[in-house]
Amino acid sequence: MKCVLFVCTQNAGRSQMAEAFFTQRAPADIRGESAGTSPASHVHPEVVEVMREAGIDLSGRRPRKLTVEMQSHADWAVTMGCGDACPHVPTRVDDWDVADPAGQPLDRVREIRDEIDARVSRLVEQLPALPAARTRPRADVCDPRAA
Repeated sequence: MKCVLFVCTQNAGRSQMAEAFFTQRAPADIRGESAGTSPASHVHPEVVEVMREAGIDLSGRRPRKLTVEMQSHADWAVTMGCGDACPHVPTRVDDWDVADPAGQPLDRVREIRDEIDARVSRLVEQLPALPAARTRPRADVCDPRAA
């Protein structure tokens, strides 16, 4: 199974949205996972609200801590605002310059959501460029049901 890892600081906004959109669009043999370098206690309420408007329920999601294991099993990583704490992934890493939705008005969070949605769509189009999985991850690595 191939894995795309989405990372932001708190795993409470950008990376959660990216993982959710990716899960909707990616082929069955490629899993998405998200994590944060300093996870928050919950997904930002404004993010839950605008994602619900898009037909995606993030209310049951909980931010997760980025682990070395996640980094080592990722075949592709997308970072968003984690700076020096961004993961080292031994393959491709893309950095998306996307604003943090925390504390923003709903109209701004909708703009951020739509930007992430468009970026995920372009990423899915690039998936044929994803190298073959290098390792066989544990069952719960890159499995959204394990979150």
